[in-house]
Amino acid sequence: MSPMPLDAYDYLIVGAGPAGCLLANRLSADPSVSVLLIEAGGRDNYPWIHIPVGYLYCIGNPRTDWCYSTEADPGLHGRTLKYPRGRVLGGSSSINGMIYMRGQAADYDGWAAAGNSGWAWDDVLPLFKLTEDHFAGNSALHGGDGEWRVERQRLSWEILEAFREAAAQRGIASVEDFNSGDNEGCSYFQVNQKGGVRWNASKAFLRGIGQRPNLHVLTDAEAERVELDAGRAQALSLRWHGRQLRIAARREVLLCAGAIGSPALLQRSGIGPRPLLERLGIGVKHELPGVGENLQDHLQLRLIYRVEGVKTLNRIAATPWGKLGMGVEYLLKRSGPLSMAPSQLGAFAKSDPDQARANLQYHVQPLSLERFGEPLHDFPAFTASVCNLRPHSRGRVQIASADASAAPLIRPNYLSDERDLRVAADAIRLTRRIVAAPALARYQPQEYKPGPGYDSEEDLQRAAGEIGTTIFHPTGTCAMGQGREAVVDARLRVHGIAGLRVVDASIMPNIVSGNTCSPVLMIAEKAAQMIAQDEQGS
Repeated sequence: MSPMPLDAYDYLIVGAGPAGCLLANRLSADPSVSVLLIEAGGRDNYPWIHIPVGYLYCIGNPRTDWCYSTEADPGLHGRTLKYPRGRVLGGSSSINGMIYMRGQAADYDGWAAAGNSGWAWDDVLPLFKLTEDHFAGNSALHGGDGEWRVERQRLSWEILEAFREAAAQRGIASVEDFNSGDNEGCSYFQVNQKGGVRWNASKAFLRGIGQRPNLHVLTDAEAERVELDAGRAQALSLRWHGRQLRIAARREVLLCAGAIGSPALLQRSGIGPRPLLERLGIGVKHELPGVGENLQDHLQLRLIYRVEGVKTLNRIAATPWGKLGMGVEYLLKRSGPLSMAPSQLGAFAKSDPDQARANLQYHVQPLSLERFGEPLHDFPAFTASVCNLRPHSRGRVQIASADASAAPLIRPNYLSDERDLRVAADAIRLTRRIVAAPALARYQPQEYKPGPGYDSEEDLQRAAGEIGTTIFHPTGTCAMGQGREAVVDARLRVHGIAGLRVVDASIMPNIVSGNTCSPVLMIAEKAAQMIAQDEQGS
């Protein structure tokens, strides 16, 4: 790789998460353009990134995580939550649950019906396939020639098999593939791993192109603001190893910093809601009221059940011999508990029969703990985590200061809409019906959280606020659309500013019905094509 210039590039990409890594790959494929990929974190050479169970050591670790927290949330009875976001090459794909999920066809059809031409399911399915390296190869629904490796999981648990059978006894049929456009049913999640090792976006999209002379990757560099001139994004101001740099963009600045980072960077640049920018003394370079608004996230309700007579990770990991066995199995076979995604079994279901399509997602785990970062319980148990896929509650992200080192204020406003409270209560009731099915009876499941004392509608809604926590899917804070609250158009260009796009989960007008990592890659794939088309037309 040639020495890195520090004055100007054709494309400046902020954030080396899934979107940024893919964009860097696609744009630098044209040798006539120069690309700079900027990442606030470091290289992804921390061993725990690559061992799948290592997410336990990456979340909450400042080496790999921004370590954000939410503000006290009324819907959670005043609790604050840790709010992990990847701060390393690969971004959140280096610390997430590795689940390959697209969402539902109706999600994307809804985006298109709202005026975002080109984003319907039939438009985006080819993009998912283009990126995908699916274990089953090419088919009508999957791609086998892309970089984003998708594999089956490498272990099984008796308790999960029993839960799957119990779900079927309650009308949630077993299915083989969640990614056909209709994900209703129960199955094992497919995962972004390769041979039992995490497959993050850095490996997928950067590893094979390191010799391109027109691509440079700058780590440990925090973008402070976008510099505007005459209504155009002209440059980035950033801090790198104590140095203040200004790097010009000959063509475009592309924000891929995620649903927290991208709106914060726009706001620091004077792009956003006037009252906030004036209150902080930043000044209004371009008023866009929707920057930082429309925050949506999946709130998971983690129901925990004690069991008898069956193996769970709680007991295996409780002894030195158990830990040694797990290590040896992973070392020799790349399998066993160390190859686990955080959740192995999934289910998509309706909270009540009147729902038009599945609106709940389960992540079922052969383990239990009070919260991430704390030890496993000392009794055998499993967790049935259930989330509302399409919440009506909306939050916001706002910077607290013009200083890029100051953490933004994150207000999810979970359960602030009455409809979400009703779905939460229904979700707990459905979970109890599944666990009470005959297939699980021999394990004598006993509800540990929230506990059998919560029974009435009011009790269940209160329980949701007590046990609810993020499942790490923030979206929507730079929403795509045409209304007053929209931030980008259907080509992901920031309204009213030339040469500036947002390409990440923040552009989702409505959250997808599932995990968000792979939809972000699809968004980036589409953005790369649109950028090339716009250049040809200019």
